[in-house]
Amino acid sequence: MIAFTENVPLYQLHELQHATLSPMRWLAGAAQMLHGNPFNPLSYTSYGRNVAAAAELLERITRRYAKPVFGIAQTTVEGKPVVISEEVVETMPFCRLLHFKKKTDKAQPQLLIVAPMSGHHATLLRGTVEALLPYADVFITDWLDARDVSVHEGDFDLHTYINYVMQFTRTLSKKGGVHLLAVCQPSVPVFAAAAIMNQKKDKAAPKSMTLIGGPIDTRKAPTKVNLYAKKHAIAWFEKHCITRVPYQYGGFMRRVYPGFLQLSSFITMNLEKHVDAHAKFFNHLVVGDGENAQTHKKFYDEYLSVSDITAEFYLQTLEVVFQKHLLPDGKLVHEGVKVDPGSITKTALLCLEGELDDISGLGQTKAAMDITTNLPANMKRYHMEPKVGHYGIFNGRKFRENVVPIISKFLKEHA
Repeated sequence: MIAFTENVPLYQLHELQHATLSPMRWLAGAAQMLHGNPFNPLSYTSYGRNVAAAAELLERITRRYAKPVFGIAQTTVEGKPVVISEEVVETMPFCRLLHFKKKTDKAQPQLLIVAPMSGHHATLLRGTVEALLPYADVFITDWLDARDVSVHEGDFDLHTYINYVMQFTRTLSKKGGVHLLAVCQPSVPVFAAAAIMNQKKDKAAPKSMTLIGGPIDTRKAPTKVNLYAKKHAIAWFEKHCITRVPYQYGGFMRRVYPGFLQLSSFITMNLEKHVDAHAKFFNHLVVGDGENAQTHKKFYDEYLSVSDITAEFYLQTLEVVFQKHLLPDGKLVHEGVKVDPGSITKTALLCLEGELDDISGLGQTKAAMDITTNLPANMKRYHMEPKVGHYGIFNGRKFRENVVPIISKFLKEHA
């Protein structure tokens, strides 16, 4: 029998709010089309442009954003254009292993990018994938929205995550060596998976792992995110952040940390920045600056598209990673086996950090180098990219120009 201990109506209230705003959203869309139509003389007036801009802004901030697609059609390998096709290699209840298959005969290292399960979809790493495609045979974990996964599929917690990483690594190892790359939150389960596979002398153990802005030890330069996670007990998070999926979704009655709550947290952290961005977007629309307006749309179409994550994964990650620090202290136990960081002797390690990272503070990822006590020095590398924040260490111009060459060289050295 289900115990209704959490705030059950929360998700339903969110759905009701969305439905209530539907008429307003429809009217805003109609107003934007009317006042922005080039056949309407008002569209050429200041009044028409302001109404159209305000209507489009209102429609966008009340819209529900669908999961984006990667949409990567081609890349270049050694200066030559190569066609890309997406291929699902393996499907698990909570994840698809996606391959960006290239039409080329050139052999490249297999790189499994492990995307975060932290609200945003794996497509948030589109820029990461695009930048690495010329240098590696890229795969990615395309996590499914927990609200769509039936409760009959069971739970998904931190240990399930570790098992998924090991499963996908073994699947890809059938075609040769595998390199892992974790962005932010999955640094912990990826590190644990590599340690377990090294402990068991698993022939499929990854050749290398690259950890980017990850919370290996959040006691190093704690950020607002880290301090907030330690401020409250797990029971507090369970009471205020956990709800059940409503009946209209495939995961009906699954306990989740819903995407809309996560999004509100993301926005609140940098509220002034987001308000300013939308004010600028309004002005771009009014003056007809289509290029900058499109840049805004592209970013927020991705940023505002979120997914639910399972309650057990969220709460366990808070406890294990942010409150008890079990991995760096050598106390993490996975399915009855203590995860020993010192057992990593075959998997090379690259740690990447951003100087201005306000989510995973400087030194939190580098901590992985300190706890891999038996890994030879020539198999470890560290890089701190100056003047970039959390997203800049895995996306954007500096990532493409400064960080990707380091990753590419590292993969070749440890192929």
